[in-house]
Amino acid sequence: MNQLHTPKASRNQDTGRESFIRPSMGSGSIRRSAGALFRGVLSASRAKAGTFTDVPTTFSASTASTDPTAPNASATTGNAGRAARHGFPLRTVAALASSGLLATPLLAGTAHADPKGPKAPKPPAKMSQIGGDRLGTPGVQVSQTPGAPKLPGPDILTARSWIVSDAESGKVLAAKNAHWQLAPASTLKMLFADTVLPKFPKDQKHTVKPADLAGMGAGSSLVGIRENLSYSVHDLWLGVFLRSGNDAVHTLSAMNGGTAATVTQMQRHAKELNARDTHVVTPDGYDAPGQVSSAYDLSLFARSGLQNPDFREYCSTASAQFPGDKGKDGKRASFGIQNTNRLLSGDYDIKPYPGIAGVKNGSTTNAGSTFTGVAQRGDRKLLVTVMNPEKKEHNEAYREAAKLLDWGFAAAGKVEPVGRLVGPLSEDDGSGAENAKDKGKGKDADRSTQAALDGAGAKSGAWTALGLTTGALALLGVVAFAVHRRWPLPELVRGRRPRK
Repeated sequence: MNQLHTPKASRNQDTGRESFIRPSMGSGSIRRSAGALFRGVLSASRAKAGTFTDVPTTFSASTASTDPTAPNASATTGNAGRAARHGFPLRTVAALASSGLLATPLLAGTAHADPKGPKAPKPPAKMSQIGGDRLGTPGVQVSQTPGAPKLPGPDILTARSWIVSDAESGKVLAAKNAHWQLAPASTLKMLFADTVLPKFPKDQKHTVKPADLAGMGAGSSLVGIRENLSYSVHDLWLGVFLRSGNDAVHTLSAMNGGTAATVTQMQRHAKELNARDTHVVTPDGYDAPGQVSSAYDLSLFARSGLQNPDFREYCSTASAQFPGDKGKDGKRASFGIQNTNRLLSGDYDIKPYPGIAGVKNGSTTNAGSTFTGVAQRGDRKLLVTVMNPEKKEHNEAYREAAKLLDWGFAAAGKVEPVGRLVGPLSEDDGSGAENAKDKGKGKDADRSTQAALDGAGAKSGAWTALGLTTGALALLGVVAFAVHRRWPLPELVRGRRPRK
């Protein structure tokens, strides 16, 4: 396999969260023991494509390393202690520890940093000022007003970079090092999806060739795609969003003209979105020299992607069925997969977040844990991005994201914005200037845009406008501005309840 890094250098950790075996028709006893170990996890989500009866499984591109210098090699002992403290039987813990299963990310998260290791890096003194001057200033940026809730302190929000913003207006409520260029991990798949997803119809079929799966990094997270089997585009996107499957990404990239062409298109699209902190090297977010993004840019990718109803569907799907191997009768079985976004699907130590509707998580050696999420409460929709928490606790990125969402919903309308999420180049020059003249223009544009949409007489007008020909570019520019401000989240947000 052509590896971007050796196993010692990097390991994609979005793997093996619920099951550590290949799905097979005769593995009932193993499924039962796995279900007993992780009781309560599966009840948080329901399959959209049939009854969820199997343990979700992610395959790994390489087996767990026994090298003591490998990223996860030292995690087993500590994980055994944590598992015992969570009430798992000692006999089960001992068996799992001896088999090496407790070194997996489900119970481990990322291994604790060596206290004698190098000090955490500091953000650059000067960063991009796209969206506003304050967003380029190191440290926490927030404009508290009387009566506004207090932002959680640095002992609670330990991430190197984070941002919380209004998903529709783009107003940034608070941020920390928003433009710090850091390794993005699988959150970069949001840019991949926003770039490639519109190109192929859901029902298109593709038979996977060996070359389609070449070039994946060691330890990549996989959904379990097999050579010489056929998958629909719908299946592949479920693999990308639910299991963060690098095999699904590489298959779709092959359909799109290859990895190099896809990376070029992603970089071009990032530039179009004014995401200038981002440099793309791999389409799946796997660690690679020079591959960076920022909390600000990841929020732009999410905001752009969420305008696409298919993107919204996939990123909000908690669990589904995925096609497996062919049986002796020639028929293909299916197995259950669950979304690795723990604010959506829940975990043994964290509940689904009320109103969550996506978007994407990631974890690699260089990036630590990363997460971008969108949630709705009433008519308010918030975006949050968290990158590399200092606390290397299990599900820490989700915990800090939930804290930011709680604060954002309580603070919305009570704090002055410290910047904004800009629109694409076709709409926005990316500057953060918001003087009175600019604000006046914005209000006029809002009124004109709303009038245009009202005249269209349908909510689908904004989406239809995106497909207009060049003969209607003027109208397209107006409608596109509105699309970046107004879009519906999936209906599941209104019905989702936190697990009791």
